[in-house]
Amino acid sequence: MSASKRPRPQRLYRYVIDHDRGFAPNPFFGVCTLACCKPGIRKHAAIGDIIVGFGTAKYDLDGHIIYWMAVDEISDFDSYWGDPRFLMKRPQMGGSLSLCFGDNIYRRSDDNGRWIQEASFHSDPNSRHGGGNLKRDTGTTDKLLIGKEFAYWGGDGPKTPAAFDPLVWRRRGEKYRVEDPSMQAEFISWLRSIPERGLRRPPADWTRDRKLRALLQTEKKAC
Repeated sequence: MSASKRPRPQRLYRYVIDHDRGFAPNPFFGVCTLACCKPGIRKHAAIGDIIVGFGTAKYDLDGHIIYWMAVDEISDFDSYWGDPRFLMKRPQMGGSLSLCFGDNIYRRSDDNGRWIQEASFHSDPNSRHGGGNLKRDTGTTDKLLIGKEFAYWGGDGPKTPAAFDPLVWRRRGEKYRVEDPSMQAEFISWLRSIPERGLRRPPADWTRDRKLRALLQTEKKAC
């Protein structure tokens, strides 16, 4: 096998989740999906990569792990929309919170090939004109990531041990490069040593974001 065709090393993508609403990532219905936001991760991640979302300092969750997932499938928006496995991830405004925050919101129009964005909490006025969140989500990639092996703790995730602090990401954007590959391997082993899997706790914003709680109560979109 030539050097150009060798599979690249496993990456450990890290980023801060500023808005943890159960939308990006979406941990519901037995599978974790990253279908919106983080276009850089969605575009470049490969099967076998690990993605870790850290908590935000505004909730005093610096260094705490909101979720982690192993990428075991990569899809695109049109395939995701039509896949019967993920029908429950289409947003259903007025349903339970897990349905309200569905992330299966994009598909191309059969008439003109333009992107259609389903009504969701991610919708915004600019998206109706091809900008806003629609442009950010679809402008550089239509890939989305699917993980069956994951753990999602919301605002109750474990604190990263001090030994792994160099891997904690605290800024905007995301990072996958590491100075010490052995530390990356040890960190991933530590993650997988935690026995909890799947959806363990609700998203942090559901109980901590006052504006979101007020919106849900006003529009009667809560369970």
